[in-house]
Amino acid sequence: MSDAERLTKLEERYAHLQRHMTEQDKAMLELGDEIVKLRKEVTVLRAQATSGTSDTREASEERPPHY
Repeated sequence: MSDAERLTKLEERYAHLQRHMTEQDKAMLELGDEIVKLRKEVTVLRAQATSGTSDTREASEERPPHY
């Protein structure tokens, strides 16, 4: 294998690794955003659980659709 072929293969591998790293960075940022969102939701749910209030009504409390 000539030096030019080796260099070409190394450049291809390097380009592939760069693309892969960029995709991983994007996925990590998305996961970080999702974690922040989920933490906020958990905080709200914990607050609702400790205060005893809930946004959902029980089925017996709901009015039928024709009212």
